[in-house]
Amino acid sequence: MRQYSPDLTPPWKKPQQPVPEVPAEPGLVVEEAGTGFCGAVIRCEAGTVTLEDRFGKHRVFPMEPRGFLLEGRAVTLVRPSPAGPARPTRTASGSVAVPGARARVARAGRIYVEGRHDAELVEKVWGDDLRIEGVVVEYLEGVDDLPSIVESFAPGPDARLGVLVDHLVPGSKEWRIAESVTSDHALVVGHPYIDIWEAVKPSSLGIEAWPRVPRGQDWKTGVCRALGWPENTGAAWQRILSGVRSYKDLEPELLGRVEELIDFVTA
Repeated sequence: MRQYSPDLTPPWKKPQQPVPEVPAEPGLVVEEAGTGFCGAVIRCEAGTVTLEDRFGKHRVFPMEPRGFLLEGRAVTLVRPSPAGPARPTRTASGSVAVPGARARVARAGRIYVEGRHDAELVEKVWGDDLRIEGVVVEYLEGVDDLPSIVESFAPGPDARLGVLVDHLVPGSKEWRIAESVTSDHALVVGHPYIDIWEAVKPSSLGIEAWPRVPRGQDWKTGVCRALGWPENTGAAWQRILSGVRSYKDLEPELLGRVEELIDFVTA
């Protein structure tokens, strides 16, 4: 005799067994149950998920209950739980970030830069690296007294001194002053720009190029006038600094010199 189930409820009226809820994390490979479209999750928005198949084709599906297959089993995709703020994997200088690293006790060695703007720019891009290495950056007000400052610092094997100079080009006043520093434990390097402002790439500030300022005119004030900015150099600098997010916003002529100084002081 043919056997019959004692449950006479039609299949479409039977309650479905619950299935696992799976967060739609980017990269998760699933199959949409209705169409058989198989792909990796690339985006999850309110009520929908976008899949990308192996040919690069994208399709958007509603995240309905039991709507997807994961390794052949029915699942319900849900939005991933909001994660905390992502930790940067690189510092602004491009170095590998060390989460939770404590600042090292300051070395006796130092890096001197010409002014406050130079120091703020170095801090913004290399600050994380400098704290891990225990290197302190201090600023000078010009380089006219550099030889006496170096002599007073008395650099030695355990207290190296690095100096970053603006407009260090052959034949300039800055060049002659730098050449007069002869200590084996002091290194003076520089960039070719009139001011540290110019070491920021114009494209990072939304301008075509740094303007030419006639001789005899204050350079920073002339830049503000030419760009149509208010003639407030402090506010202009904050505008420039805000456009710097990482080393990619700086010219190579500055990047190489700062890295050289850090290597010298920490050797």
